[in-house]
Amino acid sequence: MSRRVPVYSLDGQKSGEIELPLIFELQPRPDLISRSFWAEFTHRLQPKGTDPMAGKRTSAESFGVGLGIARLARVKGRGYPRAGQAAGVAGVVKGRAAHPPRVDKVIYKRLNVKECRLATAMAIAATSRRDLVLARGHVVPESLDLPVVVSSDLESLSRTRDLRAFLERLGLWPDVERAARRSTRGGKARWRGRARRPGRGPLIVVSTDGGISRAAENIPGVDVVLAKDLSVLDLAPGGHPGRLTIWTQGAISSLPGSLLEVSGIGPR
Repeated sequence: MSRRVPVYSLDGQKSGEIELPLIFELQPRPDLISRSFWAEFTHRLQPKGTDPMAGKRTSAESFGVGLGIARLARVKGRGYPRAGQAAGVAGVVKGRAAHPPRVDKVIYKRLNVKECRLATAMAIAATSRRDLVLARGHVVPESLDLPVVVSSDLESLSRTRDLRAFLERLGLWPDVERAARRSTRGGKARWRGRARRPGRGPLIVVSTDGGISRAAENIPGVDVVLAKDLSVLDLAPGGHPGRLTIWTQGAISSLPGSLLEVSGIGPR
């Protein structure tokens, strides 16, 4: 049986109630949500590989046996630094890579359509579970009911200061500050442009974008997505369900019918 939750206005006060669809009563399965997340994650990857001849363009040949040296292929010639050095094999200076990435490697994972829809529906239901939301590390006031449903007027906010004021009234700004606190990583992560990895703050689900995405683009960790475009990638980053989500009334009423069809499979 569906339940009713309060609707918050832009002032942070309760302005009414709304009856949640049965999709919020599903029992989340973390294993299915994680499998769906990584399957959809591979759909964003681009195949990459190296030059098949990299490290092999050399005249190196083995000198054979009987010389008291290893039988590695060595560069021909004499009188220049490269002559006599091992080449064309793995594990030597300027040699080929042992197991380089290949373009023909299959990285695209497939998942049944019904499984994907069920995982998305369960990820939606997980946004109403306080234990799962807190397990992800989100900062949620005790007085705030989950899922957080607000008036559709939120979709028309177009200034960052207005959105920040709204989050402060709801008591969700500490969670934004938590997501913004990230230490700088060193090593290969810094070399490859991954020195700073932003955290995940509140997710705002809307029915129409009246400027809210522009207001949220300068707030770290806050994402805006249309209800028709919802996926596990948004609702369960890293494959872990329970992201703190703010729903507008219009977003709940505009959830895709394909997701609502599976709402009666596993009542909570």
